Amino acid sequence: MTRRKFILGIAAAVGLVGSIALKKQPEVTVSQSLSALPDRTSMPEKILGNTGVSVPILGLGGAGKTPLSWNGNQQKAIALVERAIALGIRYFDTASSYGPSEENLGKVLPAYRDRVFLATKTAARDRDGAWRDLERSLKRLKTDYIDLWQLHHVSFREDLERIFSSRGAIKALEEAQQQGLVRFSGITGHHEPDVIAEGLRRYPFHTTLVALNAADAHHPRPFAPTVLPVAKKKNVGVIAMKVPAYGRLFKNGVLDGMHQAMRYSLSLDGVHCCIIAAENIAQLESNVRVAEAFQPLNEQEMFALEQRTANVWRENTFFRAWT
Repeated sequence: MTRRKFILGIAAAVGLVGSIALKKQPEVTVSQSLSALPDRTSMPEKILGNTGVSVPILGLGGAGKTPLSWNGNQQKAIALVERAIALGIRYFDTASSYGPSEENLGKVLPAYRDRVFLATKTAARDRDGAWRDLERSLKRLKTDYIDLWQLHHVSFREDLERIFSSRGAIKALEEAQQQGLVRFSGITGHHEPDVIAEGLRRYPFHTTLVALNAADAHHPRPFAPTVLPVAKKKNVGVIAMKVPAYGRLFKNGVLDGMHQAMRYSLSLDGVHCCIIAAENIAQLESNVRVAEAFQPLNEQEMFALEQRTANVWRENTFFRAWT
């Protein structure tokens, strides 16, 4: 029996148990009104590097300031995901470590599985630990495959050595791809650009998810000039995160709003799309409107936004210290 058949068998059993449990807890409801989805969204789309998959330039993040990852907010999370689908969001990002995020997505996305691009992550550095995360992710998301499975917050060269060792997480990723449980591979990070660039040189990842915003340009080790050239050379799909720095870029008049933050990140050469979490439906709708109206900035406009962050870059790159 392959690992795929074993996992799917367990998932079916879990699904049966879950259906019984839902009868006892009917308070969580999912709308059935999204049966017809257009082939394309009103947002611009790009081919995500060498995946060959076209995705809208804005995806929904599943961590941070969002009910997706807050315990006790299932109904708000479900409403947010349903609204995202209705607005044209097709890229959904989560991770095994994002609290109830995977489970919340799993309450809505299965009905639209062939129409969405689903990305999750493992922070495990060893093969067995990564497999455990993948099995859990598949069950929570109620799917039999992941579009993009990413090695999460790779921060140190020691992480790379463990990942690429004979019993490292890369083995689980390769086995999962061979068994059809995972379509594409990725590497993510917000701590050390050199480590991400080295990971891209060492292995043919399909994507990288990295921190890219106007303030990061002033960091002593900025991501854009280190990672983007390597990714572009290898045709790796680049997804920008930490775009508004959890909203801090909008405080005290640093930037005027998401229209500047998102336009900056998406205008960087080699960036294909971005993921941004939403605290509520109104914020999600506003973000989608910005994406729909996207026009790339020119060099002068990019420089002007960087200058506005010059004196506050430290507080707007605080996440660079996370490992």
